Amino acid sequence: MTDNGYQLIAIVIYMAVMLLIGWYAFKRTDNLTDYMLGGRSLGPAVTALSAGAADMSGWLLMGLPGAIYAWGLVEGWIAIGLTIGAYLNWLFVAPRLRVYTQVSNNSITIPSYLDNRLRDKTKLLRIASGLIILVFFTFYVSSGMVAGGVFFESSFGYSYHTGLLLVAAVVVAYTLFGGFLAVSYTDFIQGLVMFLALIIVPIGGLILNGGLSETIDSIKAVNVDLLSFTATATFTGVVSSLAWGLGYFGQPHIIVRFMAISSVKETKQARRIGIGWMILSLLGALATALVGVAYFQQQGLTLEKPETIFIVLGQIIFHPFIAGIMLAAILAAIMSTISSQLIVTSSALVEDIYKTLFHKTGTDGHYVFLGRMAVLVVSLFAIWGAWDQDNTILALVAFAWAGFGSAFGPIILLTLFWRKITNWGALSGMIVGAVVAYVWGQNKDLHDQLYEIVPGFVACLIVAVIVSLITYKKDEEIEKEFDEMVTIFKRDK
Repeated sequence: MTDNGYQLIAIVIYMAVMLLIGWYAFKRTDNLTDYMLGGRSLGPAVTALSAGAADMSGWLLMGLPGAIYAWGLVEGWIAIGLTIGAYLNWLFVAPRLRVYTQVSNNSITIPSYLDNRLRDKTKLLRIASGLIILVFFTFYVSSGMVAGGVFFESSFGYSYHTGLLLVAAVVVAYTLFGGFLAVSYTDFIQGLVMFLALIIVPIGGLILNGGLSETIDSIKAVNVDLLSFTATATFTGVVSSLAWGLGYFGQPHIIVRFMAISSVKETKQARRIGIGWMILSLLGALATALVGVAYFQQQGLTLEKPETIFIVLGQIIFHPFIAGIMLAAILAAIMSTISSQLIVTSSALVEDIYKTLFHKTGTDGHYVFLGRMAVLVVSLFAIWGAWDQDNTILALVAFAWAGFGSAFGPIILLTLFWRKITNWGALSGMIVGAVVAYVWGQNKDLHDQLYEIVPGFVACLIVAVIVSLITYKKDEEIEKEFDEMVTIFKRDK
């Protein structure tokens, strides 16, 4: 059997497992809360690893190693910023959001939480946040589709479009039928596969290169600055990279996991598991890139596409079947994020836009069907957006990450910690944050100077606070609900 044959067998087995999990979740999905939020039944390990897998996407195994391979550890500031941001998100947002979303009319989406929390009678906040999710997640899902196309093109010689369609078909199938439970369970498995691959590949590479000292010498022979976090760094560049951590507070596909965990107490254990997974995985991605630089230097070869370094090393180091499992890790990263984003976008379309605009009442079965149709429609738009591969994975992810972080991050924090935020303050801040991030990101000169999440986040925060102070009127229901959240949080944490 050829090498590609062994690798394809591993990929087919992996995809079959994902579809089986989707079928299992389909049998356990009885109502809209099950489909959108898994019945708030996730344990700490599933919550932690599914949040991590949904977070990292193909960026972890393709985007980040590619950036480190090309420019060195100066790109590692992004990993540092993300780790800090993720830890603070688990520490401050997770437990309070878990309580508040249940206390506030059992909210099952971020827009519905904001609507219920702020008693927005106009429903403009819910519609605006739903539309922001729809727009930016289409870009985000497209980045996953691009990664899928690149993956099959680099690994098996398939055309970019064939790879894109294969990934889309499998991930849409298990997301469409299994809903949130399928997404969470598959993300858990995918998180484990990603973690193991990111540990094994750099270790195998070190052995292949002759050891640690030989690897370091080979990297220095290419460019000594590749091993430095500061040699080619600029102040605004470091700030921009660290600012990626701000995005965590506003990523709907990540913080929705906090809403689904079975209890507040389990957020602490989930935080430890999730951050441990994240640190080791990021270190593995950094090491994979550097080991790859050393290997290609020793062999006198050139890697045309830095984003494929993990793929190429896996194929060189291991037996074709094991290499296929390594390749499945990349598919895991890509598919876990796509599926998470699709289910959140589906929730926003059905629960927050359709219900709000048309005031429809129907059975849970009717809304679950609409949710599945929403998954299909958003997928088709994302495929269309990814059809012409004219952006890097990192560029697409950076744009969507900044949009969500700027629009939702400050608002989520203010709703959890400040009583006086109003619906008008939240709406104004959200719109300003999204617009500033979008406009800044579209201007190449501004984007190159400073990552758009910084001005977007700051603008959202300032506008939300000022408008809230102007429009604030004490509401006894909101005050009572806030006190109830704090009481339960302190009791159960």
